[in-house]
Parts: sequence; C-alpha cells; structure tokens
Amino acid sequence: MIEGDNYHALSVLNYTHEENVDLIFIDPPYNTGKKDFRYNDRIVDEDDAFRHSKWLSFMDKRLRQAKTLLKETGVIFITIDDDEQAHLKLLCDEIFSPENFIAQICWQKKYSPQNDATYFSDMHDFVLIYAKRAKKKKTDKFGFNLNLLPRTEKQNNRYTNHDNDPRGLWKSSGLDVKTYSAKYDYPITTPSGRIVNPPKGTCWRVPSNRLQELIADNRIWFGEDGSNVPSIKRFLSEVQQGIVPVTWWTRDEAGDNQEAKQEMKQILSDAESFFDTPKPVRLLKRIITLATNNSEKQVVLDFFAGSGTTAQAVMELNDEDGGNRQCILITNNENEIMTNVCYPRVRRVMEGYEYTGSKKELLFEEKLTLAKLRKVDETMAEYEKVREENQANYDEIKGEFGNNILQLWGIKKYNGWKDGLGSNLKYFRTAFVPAESSDENKELLTRQSIDMLCLRESTFDFVTETDVWKLYENREHYTVILFDQLSIPELKEELEKLKKPASVYIFSLEDDNFANEFSDMKDNVKICSIPEAILRVYRRIYQ
Repeated sequence: MIEGDNYHALSVLNYTHEENVDLIFIDPPYNTGKKDFRYNDRIVDEDDAFRHSKWLSFMDKRLRQAKTLLKETGVIFITIDDDEQAHLKLLCDEIFSPENFIAQICWQKKYSPQNDATYFSDMHDFVLIYAKRAKKKKTDKFGFNLNLLPRTEKQNNRYTNHDNDPRGLWKSSGLDVKTYSAKYDYPITTPSGRIVNPPKGTCWRVPSNRLQELIADNRIWFGEDGSNVPSIKRFLSEVQQGIVPVTWWTRDEAGDNQEAKQEMKQILSDAESFFDTPKPVRLLKRIITLATNNSEKQVVLDFFAGSGTTAQAVMELNDEDGGNRQCILITNNENEIMTNVCYPRVRRVMEGYEYTGSKKELLFEEKLTLAKLRKVDETMAEYEKVREENQANYDEIKGEFGNNILQLWGIKKYNGWKDGLGSNLKYFRTAFVPAESSDENKELLTRQSIDMLCLRESTFDFVTETDVWKLYENREHYTVILFDQLSIPELKEELEKLKKPASVYIFSLEDDNFANEFSDMKDNVKICSIPEAILRVYRRIYQ
C-alpha cells in the first residue's frame, strides 16, 4: 500500500517493478464536471473550457508509466463512463496501439432506473481492456492469455444422470436443426416403437448411420419410458471446463454500485463517511479471475485504489483458490480516503471485523417455460438434489419462485464477527529526497533505496545488519544490500551461512558488474542491478 501522488508512486514502481506486473486495474476519476477531478491542485468543473484536455493530460502521463510496468503477457482494465469513454479509447489506442485492444465491457452498475433523468436513465459503465501484447490468433504462443470464467454451480446443476451412465452427469440437447438437408430428414423409431420425424422445416443434425453409432454408444436419450423425441446426451466431463466471457456483464454476475456500498458499510460500520463510488468485490474478482491464475506468483496493481476493493478481491480469491497473488495499491490521502477508508478496510478484511448479517449465494435457477413444465418432475428432482447436496454448507437453504423463475439460495449467517483472510500488509508513503550533496542526504537516500529494493524483491522481514550491509528475507529468499564494495569478502562469509537463495545489490559510483566476485556462489547468489534511475541520484549526491 503506497500513500502519495500516483504519478510519483508509479515512478518509484518503475524502479522496482518494471515489466513485472500481470494485471493493472484502475477506476480513475470520471471527470463528470461535478468537481470529481483535480488538476494542478484545482478542482475541474463543467464550466472549464479545457476540462477534457486536462483530464487527458493527467491520464496520459500515468498510463504511459503503467504500460512500462506490465509484463509482455500483462493487461490493463479501466472503468469509465460516457463522459470520457470516447476520449479514453483514443488515448489508449495511442499508448497501447489499436491492435492490443481486447474488448470494451458494458457493466450494469445499477438496478433501479433514475426516474428523474432528463432523457435516459444511466444504467451502465464501461470497462476498457488493453493488453501489453495481444495475440493475433488463439494459438499464438506469446502475448496476453485470457482465462475462462469458472463454470457456476447453477450451470453444473443442469447436468443429471437419469440412466446412471458410468460416464457421469449429462444433459440433453435437441437433435434437430433448422438448416434443412433432405439427407438428414428421416424417420426414427424409438425404443417404445413410436415413429418420430423432425419438426416441419427442420432435419436431424446427424445422418442415420451416425445416429445408430450414437445409440449404440448410449449417447441418445429417448426419455424415461423410451418414447420421447430423441435428444443428444452432453456429458459434463466432456464440455469446456470454463465459460468464454461476453462483453455484457449484468449486476447478477458482477455486482452493482449498491452492493459495493453495502460491502463498505458492513466492513466500516463505524466510519463517519464513505467513498462515493466504490466498485463491488464481485466485479474485481471477475476481472482478476480472467487475467491471473493461482499457479504462480502474480502481481496486481491499482493506482487509483480509492476504497481498497481491489485488495479485498485479491485476498478473497487467494483464499478461495490457494493463489499467491500480490496486490499493490496506490492512492493519495485526499479527504483522508487512505487513512479513514482504504487502509482500515484492507486491515479489517485481513484481521476480521464485527459483522451481523447474512450472505446469499444462488445455488439453482430455472425458468419454467412450457417445455420445462412438461418435464417438471426432472426439474424438481434436480432442485431437490441441489438442496440435499448443499444442506450442510449453509445455515439456511431457501427456495423462491417468481416471474416463472424457480431459485434456490444458500444463506450463511454471521452473528458478531467475521473472520479475517490473513495476508500481510506493508504501508509506504512517498517523499522527495533532496539532491544537495550532504551527509544527511546521503543517509536519507540510502535508507529510501533500501525500502525501494525490498519492495522490488518483496522481502520486508529484517534479519540482520552491519555498518555496510543490511539483510532482509521472505519465505523464499533473502535480499542483501551492500554499500561498500570493499566488504564483499566479509559479506560472502555471511552468505555461506544462509539456507535460502539471496539477491545481492551492491552500490557503486561506477557501472561495475560484481558477478565475477560471486562466481563460486552462482547457484545460490544472484547479483542484481540497482535501477539506473536510483544510481543517477546516488552518484549526483555522492559526487
């Protein structure tokens, strides 16, 4: 977590995380003209003749810094509304190139229409998506990989196994198609002896010889009594284990603004004020699921962190799938948003908080059309199966029926306390280092450089120090920062005692490469380059 101007913080990250970020999500000021955007310390309102150009200049500087942080396989998601969407799309085309444009999502941010709207009730926001390097075709080896969305419980519950097929759960789909071919128009005799033909103007989707092969393989379903119109069995084990995302995200799938505000109130029940436009955790979890995985360390960056939703989404996903995602948040402290909202929210999600209420999760949903009513026994059997399977996982299982839609909800109740998700938090504040050559400034720069290099390596636990080096660690490796190259022999003796690999940074006024000095330890010691931007300041002060 970095408190400070995000342009300055992005400059720091370009020292520490260049081409090291997998996903950037930002929810920038929308520049609606309602004093929601500040430029050069002045509020921009709708009467400012340069309102849009100021916003574009503001965004341009930050997006160019953001691009250099992304890996070649990285991606950025940006939420925006109609006020700046067209301008932002052109700016992103210029910075990221049009061929790296992935999609523009339309997200349903509201449930209730605004009845006092002058013209139309605004119900959506956009999510612009650009890759650092997009694939030209799906089979390309290099470039951004978009994950599939996980199949939902609701989708899987549509699969049953009426005939105890050893291949497992399946659902039936129609055998007829509208694209007519006389070759595929023939009568079928069901096991009960009934003769059926395809509906008028249609034909079967397979020729008669292929149908016999499917029947022999028990892939055609004629109903419980063997007299139904035939359908093809689609096995759950054979379908794609995920869903290709679409560009229309409903509030049922990704949450809405009202849900986001309720989440804030639950966690910060004692707060005097709230962030006006938080994003729902479900929206962020959906984005992070599409752009990251749980099999390796992934870095997620949000440099308009606001209320801290991104961090909560990262922690929840890590908790659910065992992932090792790291989240970097950047925001200033305007209106005390960091100290009163973002920081306490993240901390409480980590440590737990007082909460009394319930959480609903949709387990089953089916629209009862006329065709479904003819098979209502099958539908109710699926409904009861889901109820029975989830009985032990929830405090209450509740069925609802309205507008011809049958739903089953699982409800978890919290009374007094909600456990935290764990994780670790490091809080930084940006500041300027004076450039004048003085002993005080040399010491200040050295100290600030340590923080930046530890941030780069994610090694925040102090181990030991001497007058000329400092040693930090995490679970995987050590970071050593050496300020006097003449002390390399003594440092090597210390490194021999370490049980984990070590990254070693050595300050020098020249462009020295010390790899040869550690050639006998190359299997356990990596000599790292101190970012040139740090060295330039370091040399200027020391000279």
